[in-house]
Formats: sequence, structure tokens, C-alpha cells
Amino acid sequence: MEFHLADLFEQVVDTVPENEALVAGSERRTYAELDERANRLAHHLSNSGVEAGQHVAIYAYNRVEWIEALIACFKIRAVPININFRYVEDELTYIFDDADIVATVYERSFTPLLESIRSRLPLLKSFTVIEDGSEHDSSALNAISYEQALSESSPERNFTGRTSDDVYMIYTGGTTGMPKGTTWRHEDIFFAAMQGGNPSGDPIKTPEELSAVVSNSFPLTTVCPPPMMHGGGTWTCMITFFTGGKFILYTGKHFDADEVVKLTQDEKGLSLMLVGDAMARPIAEVIETGKYNLEGLMVVSSGGAILSQSVKNKLKALLPGRMILDSFGASETGHNGAVMDMGDEEAAGPRFTLSEHTQILDDNLKPLAPGCPEIGRLARSGHIPLGYYKDQKKTDATFKTDANGVRWVIPGDFAQVLEDGSVQLMGRGSGCINTGGEKVFPEEVEAALKAHDDVFDAVVVGVPDDRFGQRVAAIVHPRQGKQPSMEDLAAFCSSKIARYKAPRELILVDEIKRTPAAKPDYRAAKALALKTLGLEEKSA
Repeated sequence: MEFHLADLFEQVVDTVPENEALVAGSERRTYAELDERANRLAHHLSNSGVEAGQHVAIYAYNRVEWIEALIACFKIRAVPININFRYVEDELTYIFDDADIVATVYERSFTPLLESIRSRLPLLKSFTVIEDGSEHDSSALNAISYEQALSESSPERNFTGRTSDDVYMIYTGGTTGMPKGTTWRHEDIFFAAMQGGNPSGDPIKTPEELSAVVSNSFPLTTVCPPPMMHGGGTWTCMITFFTGGKFILYTGKHFDADEVVKLTQDEKGLSLMLVGDAMARPIAEVIETGKYNLEGLMVVSSGGAILSQSVKNKLKALLPGRMILDSFGASETGHNGAVMDMGDEEAAGPRFTLSEHTQILDDNLKPLAPGCPEIGRLARSGHIPLGYYKDQKKTDATFKTDANGVRWVIPGDFAQVLEDGSVQLMGRGSGCINTGGEKVFPEEVEAALKAHDDVFDAVVVGVPDDRFGQRVAAIVHPRQGKQPSMEDLAAFCSSKIARYKAPRELILVDEIKRTPAAKPDYRAAKALALKTLGLEEKSA
């Protein structure tokens, strides 16, 4: 047996076939039921011409079919491609073309967009349509109904040829630039992002060990509100499955904190997965009402975006004795480390304990020692991706081999190693603000702003400045009924970070625009700041 995601999943199925595996809206699946439906879809895709190594787009909101399609692709060694359901025509064309999509499993409401781009995608041949209540005619695509496809296909698990080297891919939904396809071996993504089959202990050493772990460990019950098109959602799903646990997928098309907390109560969720303050703040406010009984909730975790200390402190106060976890990772690294709990302190940037294979490297790819004043780049070795799909230039810039032959992935996060060996994350170099020769990382200013009682959410960008090159601009979503001033926020930030890092421009908004993965949309924020302040982007 190989470290292959389908082999590992099927091993769990054979160990706990009657355990409930998936809850998605009104749909429920045991492991045996989920496996059979995935087998049927896998045979349908194969019979439609999808071959091992080819790419299949999953183009849908959160729903049970998303998970079934994911597993079906793994079963036939095809590569599932996560599609952002908010893309407009040009963006959709880009990703379908860049990813060389040959087939898609999609919701019927997306039919018009697919029809509009099909002529530009010669590789795209197979369309399987999921009913979503819309009435768009999909005959022009020659699409087959999802349920019809399953009913006409074999339920047998008779797939062959899998290896640990089969490809898994996740398209990044980065805050800048076009999405990139990060390609992994199945074995590497299993250990780097899916906790190696044992969330509560050492990773398994052989694939066969997973059955014993599932039989002897406590299964997770995980509530997941983020979209499955976000890597963190997929990884959390597979982590849960590899414990024989129940994955509870929130299927609302828009995030509703009240519904998420109610779902956690009703399904007796043990763990709730969030993405940063954008989800955690409204969740905390719902918990504070006392409407719901969350006595079974033991863990609240955030991935993909960092919780501010003020939000973390509020969750700890509302859920005493529970674990409030904050992790750091990326599509290129998997899980990189855990955020240290700083208590009531608002640090200039989040501090981390690093995983075994993570270091902070200087420009010569040498690790920085604790207490070194130099700022380096966060890097990971060991189980790392193969590179970016069809982008050798970007691959060469991001994946480096040092003088000792160790290969590192260096996605662009700046950090400093502190005296105690912990790491303070500074932020991405692409968003770094240069004001008068001093570097300001947006994340550290955002952390300071979010500690202010009147601030609900904030994002920071650099805007042109005739004297200093750039100055710091804060886009702030204030708490209801509050109207913080520029002077007040600047003074408050200056008490927590160096004065030159404090914002010099303030734009108050009703909502911070974020990506579907709940990360700050820095491009949109920059455009808003330039427009509001009457500045030209070319001057930045």
C-alpha cells in the first residue's frame, strides 16, 4: 500500500464503514455510503475519458458532492482542481486554461458562464452537472446529470496503479497576482498538511498503521464553515476522515455566524475551524449571546489567516478551558507551525513555534540564529511541493536548494528569530510598505489596530507620499455605533508599535472586502485607498 490519499481513505472506510463521515446541509453519509458514491463518480469520470494525471474542476459551493468529487478524483488518480465560485468570465477562463481542465463537476447555476468560455478551452470535454434548483439548460454542454451519472456507473472499488508519487494540486487564491497551481506528491501533502494520519501523536510510519490509529483513537467531529475551494477546508476534511470522524460542512452560500454556531451545537461539534478574525469576531459575538449550548466544543482553530490577540482573548473568556488554536501555513508549505498565545499582549506581529522542518533563512539560505537582528524568510524543507504548475520561473524563484543539497520552499514570508527561539512573523514582502526607507509590514499594523476597542476589522496598505515614498493607510471597519478618529488610532498604535508604522490615513468602511478564503483582499483595499484619497496608483 502507498501513501496515497485514496488508499488511505479506503482503509478508513474498511475500518469504520458505519461511522458517520459527512454532514452537509440535509445530506448525511456514512463512510461506506460516501465510498460507494465516490466509486460510482470515479467510474463515470473514467468512462467519460478522464485519465490518470488529468485535471478535473470542482466548480461548486460547499455541498456533499464537492467531497464526493474530491475523493472520486483521487480514486482514479486524476487531479481535482479547486475553482473559485466567485470568478467572473475572464478569471474562470484563465484558471480552466492554466490548469488544463479536461472535465468539470459543476452546479447548474454556473452553466451560462461555462457556455461562454467553452470555445476557448479545447481540452474541456466532459461536463457533469449537479442540480441546485436553477433551471439553466445544459444541453449545449452535453452535460450529464450528476445523479444519473452515479446511477449508471459501477459501485465497485476496482482501481489500480496508485503510487505515492501521484499528484495533488491546490490553486492558490493569493491576495496578489493570478492564482498558481501548487503541485504536490500525495505522500508529501499527507504529511505536510494532513497531520500524517495522527493529529494527536506522531505521524504514521507505514500506510497500514492508519487502521490501528483509527480503531484506537478518538474520532474528530469537525465543523467547517470555510469554502472547500480553500485549501484549509480540504485539508481539515481529510484530517477528520483519517481519524474516522465526522466532517460537518457548512453549506450556506454566505457566512452566517449564528447558523454556524447553531450547527456546532446541533451536531455536537468537537472542533470548529475558522479563518481569522473575519469569521472569529462574529462567532464570538454569537457565543456571547448565550443562545447556544456548546459544552461539547473543545477546540476552536484558525488557519489561513491569523487571529488577533484581542479576538483570541475574547474566545478564551467565552469558552474557558477550551483550546483556541492558531496555525500558520500556506498552499506551498502545508502546516508551518503554531501561533504562540501571548495572553493580553498585542505583539507587533504574530509569534510562532516552528515545526521540525521549518527555519528562517538569510539570503544565502543559512538559518538565522536566535536573537539575530536580521530579518529573514520563512522556509520549509522535507515534505514540500514539486513546484508551480507550468511556471518554471516562479518555481525557480520559490524553491531553492542550499549548499548542503537541502531543498527549501520559500513562499515570501518575512520573519525574525527571537532570543527564546520563537519566530515573529512580519508579513509578505509583496505587501511591505517602504516609508522613508523604513519597512512596515501590514500585518503588524493590523494587529495593533484590531486591539482597539472601536475597531471590528482592519486592513493596511501603502499609498504614495511625496516626501517618504509611501505612507501607511488604514481601512477600518468600526464597531457598531463607533467612529474612531485618525488621531486616536495613530496614538493607540504608537503605544504598541514604532511611531513610523502608525497609520497616517484613515478610511472608514462598512465592511472589509475579503477573498472567498476570508483573507484580506489587498488589491481591492489598495484600489479603494487610492480612489478615496485621490491618488494615482502609478505613483506608488
